[in-house]
Amino acid sequence: MKIKMKDGSIQEAGFEEELGKNAFRHTTAHILAQAVKRLYPTAKCAIGPSVAEGFYYDFDFDFRFSEENFAEIEAEMKKIVKENLQLKHFTADRKKAMQAMEERDETYKMELLNELPENEEISFYQQGEYLEMCAGPHVAYTSAIKAFKLLSVAGAYWRGDEKNRMLTRIYGTSFPNEAMLEEHLNQLEEAKRRDHRKLGKELGLFVLFEEGPGFPFFLPKGLILKNLLIDYWRKLHTREGYVEISTPIMLDRQLWETSGHWEHYRDNMYTTSIDGVDFAIKPMSCPGGMLVYKMKPRSYHEFPMRISELGLIHRNEKSGTLHGLMRVRCCTQDDAHIFMAPEQMQDEIKGVAHLIDEVYSNFGFKYHVELSTRPEKSIGSDEDWDMATKDLKNALDDLKLPYVVNEGDGAFYGPKIDFHLEDSIGRTWQCGTIQLDFQLPHRFGAEYIGEDGKKHRPIMIHRVVFGSIERFIGILIEHFAGKFPLWLSPVQVKILSISDKYNDYAKEIEMFLKKEGLRCEVDGRAEKIGYKIRTAQLERIPYMLVVGEKEVNANCVSVRKRDGGDLGSMPIEQFLEVLHEDEMQ
Repeated sequence: MKIKMKDGSIQEAGFEEELGKNAFRHTTAHILAQAVKRLYPTAKCAIGPSVAEGFYYDFDFDFRFSEENFAEIEAEMKKIVKENLQLKHFTADRKKAMQAMEERDETYKMELLNELPENEEISFYQQGEYLEMCAGPHVAYTSAIKAFKLLSVAGAYWRGDEKNRMLTRIYGTSFPNEAMLEEHLNQLEEAKRRDHRKLGKELGLFVLFEEGPGFPFFLPKGLILKNLLIDYWRKLHTREGYVEISTPIMLDRQLWETSGHWEHYRDNMYTTSIDGVDFAIKPMSCPGGMLVYKMKPRSYHEFPMRISELGLIHRNEKSGTLHGLMRVRCCTQDDAHIFMAPEQMQDEIKGVAHLIDEVYSNFGFKYHVELSTRPEKSIGSDEDWDMATKDLKNALDDLKLPYVVNEGDGAFYGPKIDFHLEDSIGRTWQCGTIQLDFQLPHRFGAEYIGEDGKKHRPIMIHRVVFGSIERFIGILIEHFAGKFPLWLSPVQVKILSISDKYNDYAKEIEMFLKKEGLRCEVDGRAEKIGYKIRTAQLERIPYMLVVGEKEVNANCVSVRKRDGGDLGSMPIEQFLEVLHEDEMQ
């Protein structure tokens, strides 16, 4: 596939490559915009980038646009593809660019142009009559776009600012052939069936109220799930030599100025005033962890010092980005900070990577790794950044972990390794991270007495495994489609009485299983047994025990497995063996 770059050069790239995929979908966005302008000449174009699973374009329509308009737009897009229009690249100075956009009454493009320097050379791509101010890249001809689909429509404030006009965002996706598109659309349908917001409500796990947008409420079964994950996390961290602390959710502004968050993260922080002093609710736990480290003199004998915290954090996310448990304003971050000497860095980085690998493997996730380097807005010297980045690279090489470099996406205080897990339907989620930090210990004046008896500056690792408990739960719900493994299921066994005459026996079974440490419930309603079984199946209960006259007389239970059907009758002790075998798998 030929890709036309901003400098006018042509490069070859396949769709499986990032360059090829971005150019392909970016071009599809232009084809969408051209079709819209042909059909609705008064529409104004804003921006239209490629995104992870496709593309979108923002428009300002002078009528009520809906998905009912998709059919005629897709038909016009197919015509543009068939016309095999060449994407021609050229540049113009700002004055000529402004004139071109003014002639087309593209007010949003004009606003963007107004913010550029007068001597700026503006990059344009043109296909037929359609002209787009754009840096590219794009495919060479529209005929390369073989298969596409418009997916949804949403509102989006111009430039993400709630004070600006609400635009219409059209989402779509595209692929080199119909078979790939069909596979992707089937995946989207499966994702809808697995949507954690839908399943979370159906399974009684969590709820989001209008009174608290972005602030999830966990229901009894959801809290069981959350606590099971926390228990698992704590056992692993105790084994790995971490000590756990808890720091306040709100601290003095001066602390956040010292850490750099006030300058670099202020827009995402909630603030208040107490006794005339500014305070901020913590968006991260690391500054509090620094205060704990500094509370007394430290020695190299204490290193590596592994301090974990299940920190409740709050972040001021824009309302348009909120999405169930995946993007919230309040969450529990499974944070930890490791303080160490320089010679301990490699072992500690590798130790965290092994821990993350163990957790993801336990849940059946594959994953890939990205190394994110220094962003444009950052703190610290070039020397520190170069050293930190080199150390992360060396650790990944020693671990023989394949990785890609994500330029400029590091934290403002240091480079990081990000772990992107893959769920059961092929989607990826960024969860675990290892961030190497030379800056916070320096800014807080943290020290330790080394083996030489002199003061030294510790090096700090920030790391999470789940990312946040809430988001990880959302991922797990969708990964398992609500069918959690036995150890993680809020209700492991449901006892179903054939009629209320056998409720007492069902209660005896329940009490026995609870003494064995199992989570179980009785369905003693005056309903037919078929209805009770269907209800338990919809609740994704791993095991159902049917009890009636036969079971009471034989002092046994009839066992049904969530995905294995009828396992027959057996004594309750034998059923415990079945559960034990299930947990070992």
